[in-house]
Amino acid sequence: MKPLRPEILALEPSGIMKVAADHLDDPEVIPLWFGESDIVTPAFVREAAVRALEAGKTFYGPTRGHVPVREAIERYLHRVYGIAVHPDRITLPGSTMLTVMMTCQCILRPGDEVILISPYWPNIRTVVEVLGGVPIDVRLEEGPERWHLDLGRVEAAIGPRTKAIYVNSPSNPTGWIMQPHEQRALLELCREHGLALVADEVYHRNVFEGPDPAPSFLALAEEDEPVFVLNGFSKAWAMTGWRLGWMVHPKSLATPMRVLSEVNNTGATSFAQYGGIAALEQGEAFVAEFRERTRHNRDLVMRILGTHPRVRLLRPEGAFYAFPRIEGLADSLAFCRRLVAEEKVGTAAGYTFGRGNESHIRLCFAIRPERLEIALERIRDFLDRWP
Repeated sequence: MKPLRPEILALEPSGIMKVAADHLDDPEVIPLWFGESDIVTPAFVREAAVRALEAGKTFYGPTRGHVPVREAIERYLHRVYGIAVHPDRITLPGSTMLTVMMTCQCILRPGDEVILISPYWPNIRTVVEVLGGVPIDVRLEEGPERWHLDLGRVEAAIGPRTKAIYVNSPSNPTGWIMQPHEQRALLELCREHGLALVADEVYHRNVFEGPDPAPSFLALAEEDEPVFVLNGFSKAWAMTGWRLGWMVHPKSLATPMRVLSEVNNTGATSFAQYGGIAALEQGEAFVAEFRERTRHNRDLVMRILGTHPRVRLLRPEGAFYAFPRIEGLADSLAFCRRLVAEEKVGTAAGYTFGRGNESHIRLCFAIRPERLEIALERIRDFLDRWP
C-alpha cells in the first residue's frame, strides 16, 4: 500500500524560493525576488483593522466573507468598472492564492488539462498539478515592441481533456496587459469550446500604459457562465501579509463557494477584513501614489538595465516586474544563485515561469528607488563580467 500521492512527493520549491531560501536572513541582500514593495500597509488600513480587533471582531464569520466587506467590494467594482456585480458572485475566502485553489477545485478532475498563458506566476502550475491536472503552456509572443497573445496557438492547444484557460493581466512576470479586443476573442474561444476561463486580475490597479484600472473580463462575462475573475488587496494597497483576496464567480456557485471556503480555510480573518473595507473606500490616493512610484521605477529599470548590450527587455505595461532576456543565458537558476552570492541582489530564475523562459530572470521593481538603483547597477556590473 502506497498512500502518498506521487504528485505531492514530486513537489519542489519554485525557482523563486530556490534562490531566496538560503539568503532571507542576510541584511545585505537587496530583495527583488518576491512580488512586494518595502512600503508598510497604509496607516488608515492598519487603524481600521485595529479598531475592528479592539471591537471584538475575533470570531468566526461567514465563510464567503463578512457582509460589509463583500458589499464594499461590490461598490468598488461598480465605481472603478461601472459594472453591477450581483452579491452572490462575490466571495472573499482568505488569500487570493486560496481563490486560485478553490477555482481549480471547481473545474478539475485528475487528468484534466488547463491551458496556462505563459510566462505565468509558478503557483498556478503547482495548483493544477496538486489537483492531478495537466498544465499546458502557451507562451506569449515576445516582441517586437510588446508581448502579445497568438490566439491561434491557444486554439491549437485545446484538446478533448482541456477544461480551462488561465490568463493573468496585468502579467506577473512580463508586465503585459491584455487589451479588450483580445479579451473578447479569448472569451469567445472559451464559449465555443465549452471551457472555463480563469482571469487573475490582482494587478488591475498597477497600470502604466492605458486606462486605470486595466481592462477586466468582468465587463464581458455573463453572470452565470464559467468565468472566474480573481483579485485581492496585496498588490494595489501594499497588503501582502494580510492574506485577503476576493473572487467573482458564477452566480450559481454561491452555496458551493461557501462550503469550499469552509473546508479550505473556514473563512478570512475577521478583523483583517475591516482593513480591506478601508482600503477599498479610502485608498485611491495611495493607489495613485504607489502607481507613480512604480512607474518611475519601471523607467529606471529600462534606463539602467534595459540598455545593457546583453539584455533584451520589453517595456512593462503594468504590474511591477521586469522580465529581461539575457543573451547567452542557458541556466537561469545558476545565474540567480551566483548573482545573489556575489552581488547581494535577489532575483527569480526565469525557468520557473513556464517553459521557454530559461534565458530570463524576473525582478520586482517596487522597492525604494534609491535602493533599486543600487541593485540595478550591481546587476549591470555582474553582467559585464558574466559568465
